[in-house]
Amino acid sequence: MLVLSRRPGERIVIGTDIEIVVLDLDGGQVRLGVEAPREVPVLRSELLAQIGAENRRALARPSAPALAAAQAHVGRGPSPRRPAPPLERYPAPRER
Repeated sequence: MLVLSRRPGERIVIGTDIEIVVLDLDGGQVRLGVEAPREVPVLRSELLAQIGAENRRALARPSAPALAAAQAHVGRGPSPRRPAPPLERYPAPRER
């Protein structure tokens, strides 16, 4: 872990396109700003943990419609497999 000391207004750069800015110090609390591209998710760790717990709960206890569909499918036996399409439908690979 890298540990840095910064004052308000100073920045930390991560990679080429992410910056952490110290906005304010108030007693034992630090306000930070994060400048990052929109496609980079920026989450508080406690929120990420909450999302992970929700996902695990959802996997452990399927929803009523999904459970009903699975139960209806159980008595039917294996589903028939569709035969593969003939190879003539696909063009031959091109040389590079």
